[in-house]
Amino acid sequence: MKIGIVSDSHKKIELLDNALKILKNDGAEFIIHAGDIVLEESLRLLESSEVPYKAIFGNNDFHLLNLAEKYNISNEPHYFNISDISVKLMHHPYYLNGDSDLVVFGHTHYFEAEYKNKTLYINPGEICARKKPISEFALIEKKATSWDIYHYEKDMLKEDSNYLCEKVQV
Repeated sequence: MKIGIVSDSHKKIELLDNALKILKNDGAEFIIHAGDIVLEESLRLLESSEVPYKAIFGNNDFHLLNLAEKYNISNEPHYFNISDISVKLMHHPYYLNGDSDLVVFGHTHYFEAEYKNKTLYINPGEICARKKPISEFALIEKKATSWDIYHYEKDMLKEDSNYLCEKVQV
């Protein structure tokens, strides 16, 4: 199962759209947005990607609360399963314990990946390139006894740069 993970898209619709297209092209079978969606248009992009998705409200998403039933978006922490993978999804990194196979969070705007006690903890970094001039996201794949993790990043200071993908060891 390949899972695309994005977070902190804020108002960067074009960057989110590019990330979703890349993830879909690279085989993502499910998409997770770890919050700070900010715009309903971002939720529409997730919906129109035609890939099943789950999103969480971030600290900048209070105005979207009335859209919870219209889109697949929940309060944190939210527990669910993707196939045989138990997932805990949140925006804030406050509940980082190993009570799921996969713990996804955002908020810090920095990529992190750690595999500890049979739990993968991952923050895909920021799509919006607000804290640093890098737009980033991740693609993960569950293997029998491990995870393959791919980190995508684009240097926003370089004209016409593309997303580069690097396999991450944890």
